[in-house]
Amino acid sequence: MTQVVVISGGGTGIGLATARSFARRGAQVVIIGRRAGVLAAAVASISTEQPEAPAPLSITADLADVGQVEAVRATLEQRFAAVDVLVNAAGGHVARRAPAGTYDDGLAGVARRWTDNYRLNTLTAVLLTEALIPRLRAPGGRIVFVSSIAAYRGSGEGSYGAAKAALHPYSADLAKLLGPRGITVNVVAPGYVADTEFFGAAMSEAQLDARIDETLNKRAGTPADIASTIGWLASAEAAHVTAQIVQVNGGAERGR
Repeated sequence: MTQVVVISGGGTGIGLATARSFARRGAQVVIIGRRAGVLAAAVASISTEQPEAPAPLSITADLADVGQVEAVRATLEQRFAAVDVLVNAAGGHVARRAPAGTYDDGLAGVARRWTDNYRLNTLTAVLLTEALIPRLRAPGGRIVFVSSIAAYRGSGEGSYGAAKAALHPYSADLAKLLGPRGITVNVVAPGYVADTEFFGAAMSEAQLDARIDETLNKRAGTPADIASTIGWLASAEAAHVTAQIVQVNGGAERGR
């Protein structure tokens, strides 16, 4: 039976690496994101690399918009009898995406920054998950959230780390709810991961070197590091692992 794997944020970075990893296993991969061109390029690259795998499906949607999430659910219901794996990898730090000065208008800017990070990192995951819970294969379904080391030690300005941290108790509640159905729910919390849009040009070389120096193995993480952990959590071998937060950061959360 071909696994159906739905990955939000599947067009770039960790999400794309995860999509490639599941495609190598022969899964039917569905990637969701806001940018149609990015998704099309991802589908083309996966199809070229894994021509024997089922053709990837892409769905363009803003997952913080209820109506668009409903449309995603309807599309998946039409195409597939069930979803085996849901990976919530969509997210980002709005302060790194927005033009300079976007949030510099006092309390109004603070409110928008916190709301925007919550929508991008928490609400997208919650809405897609709630929409697909009835479609998850039971037993055997898997939900994985991508959080961040910032959920443990902050991100320097509060709202991003707080938005990621909100996924932790949500995942614990879901694990309790869905455990009797044989569905596991876990979180992966990466540290610094090179070759992703999240960091991109937002940090200086000195800042990136400092992130690497925090690790115990003295190297940056890679999207493949995170994808392989997600793949294990989604496997039959991890059937008794649920309600866990797996840190994949080279020990950086422990500090130097």
